[in-house]
Amino acid sequence: MRILATLLSPDGSKGEVAGYDLLEEPARVRKRMGYVGQAGGADVAATGRENLALKARLYGSDLALARERATRLIGALELGPFADRPAKTYSGGQRRRLDLGLGLAHEPSVVFLDEPTAGLDPQSRARLWEEVRRLRGDGTTVF
Repeated sequence: MRILATLLSPDGSKGEVAGYDLLEEPARVRKRMGYVGQAGGADVAATGRENLALKARLYGSDLALARERATRLIGALELGPFADRPAKTYSGGQRRRLDLGLGLAHEPSVVFLDEPTAGLDPQSRARLWEEVRRLRGDGTTVF
């Protein structure tokens, strides 16, 4: 998975993600894919809303679009009641949903999930899989 996410270089084979060559066009691969690692990637001092908007901005969205995407993800992932609190105050399930949102903030066509439900309670696990099914239904490839 790390090779497909361009975090490691392949030893010999060739590969493509979202139609782009891993070795020849890694920047294009990264622009089209989202990666939700097991350890997460949120800035725990920032709010969930700030984390989501920043991720969208880092991928080239203007401020208005970044805020719109953050608001949409907050709704879709049921982060609303705590979206404006620092991420360090989130429960494990809330943080995993925020992590998923971070992987989706730039609307990738391919998403890599590394043990997305590890440590989640049954209710949080069900919510997360519901969102993954919605993504697949919208045409996102999920690994």
